[in-house]
Amino acid sequence: MSVNKDYIIGLDIGTSSTKSIVRRTDGVTKMVFQQSYPIEQPLPGYSEQDPDLILAAVKQGISRAVEEMEGPPAAISFSSAMHSIMALDAGGKPLTPLIIWADNRSESCADRIKASPEGSQIYRQTGTPIHAMSPLPKLCWLKEEQPGIFSRSAMFPGIKEYILYHLLGEYYVDHSIASATGMFDIHALKWNETALKMAGVKAGQLPRPVSADHLFPGILPERAVELGIPAATPIIIGGSDGCLAQLGSRAMDPGHATLTIGTSGAMRMAGSSAKVDERQRLFTYLLTDDVYISGGATNNGGVVIQWMVEQLFRLPVQQLGELVQAALETEPDHLICLPYLFGERAPIWDSSASASFIGIRQYHDNRHFIRAAIEGICFALLSIREALTETIGPVNKVSVSGGFTSTPGWIQLLANIFEQEMYCLQSGDASAEGAILLAAKVLGWETGHWEVQEPLKVYYPDLKHKELYRENFRRYKQLYELIKTKP
Repeated sequence: MSVNKDYIIGLDIGTSSTKSIVRRTDGVTKMVFQQSYPIEQPLPGYSEQDPDLILAAVKQGISRAVEEMEGPPAAISFSSAMHSIMALDAGGKPLTPLIIWADNRSESCADRIKASPEGSQIYRQTGTPIHAMSPLPKLCWLKEEQPGIFSRSAMFPGIKEYILYHLLGEYYVDHSIASATGMFDIHALKWNETALKMAGVKAGQLPRPVSADHLFPGILPERAVELGIPAATPIIIGGSDGCLAQLGSRAMDPGHATLTIGTSGAMRMAGSSAKVDERQRLFTYLLTDDVYISGGATNNGGVVIQWMVEQLFRLPVQQLGELVQAALETEPDHLICLPYLFGERAPIWDSSASASFIGIRQYHDNRHFIRAAIEGICFALLSIREALTETIGPVNKVSVSGGFTSTPGWIQLLANIFEQEMYCLQSGDASAEGAILLAAKVLGWETGHWEVQEPLKVYYPDLKHKELYRENFRRYKQLYELIKTKP
């Protein structure tokens, strides 16, 4: 069986599903396939997944693509969610479930590392804020709380590295995923000894770091038979979903930021050097040798509004759309929401942060509360833009994507609060798109004729309430400092 030179499979291994996209040499997308899997939360603070369900979804995505295209691909390229970790024994058998980014059980370990003399040094060298999301404190927790499992563990991969092990028979990690572990030196491009000592692991217990454009010339013969492709099918290791989403959104020029709001939210910007925020508000991940992605993610996006509708107002989730629309049509006032329902990442990196409403008056109803929560989510992202501007440089353009773009009023509100145009993107597949673009470059494909996605619409700011939003944002930042539980 010969390798078909006509198409690439881009696989995005997400938290809730794996998406497979087929792109031909002429730039035409021929297939999009999505396979979902659950998140288990057996105890408060825990967020785990079955890695073999995710592995099965990846295999199914490849097989469906090959079946659809009636032949094998030119290459397979990967994008993946960050911050996952699991323990394997010497035979590659899982000793733990996959512990994902949303798992907060290692919060006390993260606090201890952050407060240690080595904490600031680790952040400056790795570019990853010390927080329960990242594998560094997760490994510290495993070492302290499950020493029996920890002592039997031969390898600690994340989900993409586990899948690559099944395809290749060896453990590799790309630089962008490694950057997000809190244990990889983004300047020296190797595992950081100080962080490894904190975690209690050796470099040999972590996958071998390689660049995101690293090409493997083939896969294990038994896997090739299983997937219906030649053993000589090239594998491009790819990168993290956040870094590749920047590439897939064509937002690699200076000053061009991407902003996404779905369940959670994020804002990122590309740069040519590893600029680390001295106030430790931002992450800085290495995509390729000369491209760094800096930004921040908020835990609290659309999931906050859904929780309010279901739990606070006791209304059917089916009413969420009309409630949001009614809220956006309500005049803004001085009701302020700190939306930290699920703790918070950037820019405060406080797993103990909690949600609050400040300034409640007798005339406020659910429309006002929902609007304040939406504004609070926008303020969280505005505070990330502030940190990006101070650390990387001015944000001249913002391209928006994610589930919130189905509500034009929310995009308009974001433009009003940011006092900046918002360029709405059509694609929800930016990470898989980035994986495909990276693979095309490695293969030497000419992609100049591929259609560059134009924004569906540009939202221009309405500055009628400019002073109110500025004042509320100032109070928003002050309120967190006043009521936070950690010093």
